Amino acid sequence: MRLNMLENTKNYINLKTSKIAPKKNSNPPIDFVLIGCGVMSATLGIYLKLLEPSWIIHAYERLDKVGQESSHGWNNAGTGHSAFCELNYTSIQKNGKVDISKAISVNESFEISKQLWAYLVKKEILKNPNTFINTVPHISFVWGENNIKFLKSRFHALKNNVLFKGMLYSEDYNTIKKWAPLVMYKRNLTQKVAATYMSIGTDVNFGEITRQIFLYLNNHSNFHLHVNHDVINIKQNRDKTWKIHILYKDLINKTKKLIYIDTKYVFIGSGGNALRLLQKSGIQESHKYAGFPVGGQFLVTKNKILTNQHYAKVYGKAPIGAPPMSVPHIDTRILDGEKVLLFGPFATFSSKFLKNGSWTDLFCSLTYKNIFPIVQVGIKNISLVQYLIGQLLTSKKGKFITLCKYFPNANIKDWHLITAGQRVQIIKNDPNQGGTLQFGTEIVHSSDKTLSALLGASPGASTSAATMLDLLKIMFKEKINHNNWNTKLKKMFISYKKNMHNNFELTAEIRNYTSKLLDL
Repeated sequence: MRLNMLENTKNYINLKTSKIAPKKNSNPPIDFVLIGCGVMSATLGIYLKLLEPSWIIHAYERLDKVGQESSHGWNNAGTGHSAFCELNYTSIQKNGKVDISKAISVNESFEISKQLWAYLVKKEILKNPNTFINTVPHISFVWGENNIKFLKSRFHALKNNVLFKGMLYSEDYNTIKKWAPLVMYKRNLTQKVAATYMSIGTDVNFGEITRQIFLYLNNHSNFHLHVNHDVINIKQNRDKTWKIHILYKDLINKTKKLIYIDTKYVFIGSGGNALRLLQKSGIQESHKYAGFPVGGQFLVTKNKILTNQHYAKVYGKAPIGAPPMSVPHIDTRILDGEKVLLFGPFATFSSKFLKNGSWTDLFCSLTYKNIFPIVQVGIKNISLVQYLIGQLLTSKKGKFITLCKYFPNANIKDWHLITAGQRVQIIKNDPNQGGTLQFGTEIVHSSDKTLSALLGASPGASTSAATMLDLLKIMFKEKINHNNWNTKLKKMFISYKKNMHNNFELTAEIRNYTSKLLDL
């Protein structure tokens, strides 16, 4: 069934891309252009199709398939970021208390994603939920007196919040061994450790979600998916519409052709490449941003003896100076129906902004307005620079030694290294602080709100539904408050315009609803 679906996707793509627009565009502007076909564009695309079925929408992807960059299953850790196990979403305040506000925000955002996916399953837009989301417990695991103290304080701060109801805490060897057998097997019994456990965590294949949504969209006459189409420039016309310059690559005839399309609205959802296209658009808002690319590697095993003994996502604490995306974790992944274990990530460096990008990406993004903020960030974040250098110098054996801290009985012969996707961290030029490194995602838009882009990395795909809702509120402020859109959005989201974190009944209702439809 699934193989047929993917084959159909390929056929649809080939059918649509054969209809090349004329070089000189004399047609009226279409309604919307999506640049880049990852999970963000897929999410925005399905919103627009459900809210405005008559709109003409074009999606352009530079590769030959959708969802091949950061959304692809092997290019990310697949954690449904709920702040159940990711310690970087909770921080110690000056008064010694744990701040859980970020954890609440991340958790509610992921609940919004689950509601969207559940709705799409109900509408038979997404099919076979187990192909893209599965229940996998989320565990935080630490050792050392200070880390144990932090984890215990974190647990007490979270346990009474309805979003984290059911979280367990233990420092007992045998209890933790039941939760994560491989993590405790042959561990020194004198080592003090602690862990928290949430049974309702998930593993998500964002690439599969992306493929299924675009398959549905591409079945509609007024939605056009174009692969092997590289957007190389964006310019605003005098009438405030946008002219998109696209390089079409005909792989069969080995020819290239420059084509144009005019559109009323644009979303740049091309991952790391979004910054370069944002700069080319010429909007003033792009001048305060720069980007720093960070790649990642994982150690992987498909050894069934191991994969059958470990069924959890076990997150540790990031080393001092490490970016949030470098929190070490050993994960159960379910990819293409196969269970595998990943450990990492280990930071890598490439000047590419995309895994399939160009070595010139970083250098072409440098301008006289953003190069100084980059230097400032380097000076301010010496520990981060040292961490990255250390990671780059670490051999496979060194990476394996890190794995042994989480899996003491690991055998290097069972594991091999893979290269995951590229992430581009935001560097923002703050008028008061100068260049600052941002670790989240940020929507950047033109002053007239007809063009928008998403910059940044973690938590990324997990919050796609909430992030694209925020984008709709920016680009279509009047429409989103209109009865037509309001009624449709309330059908998609039980929690629309409501907070879950202080409402036990609402949280229980939503989780029962999504668990039933998503087979969790």
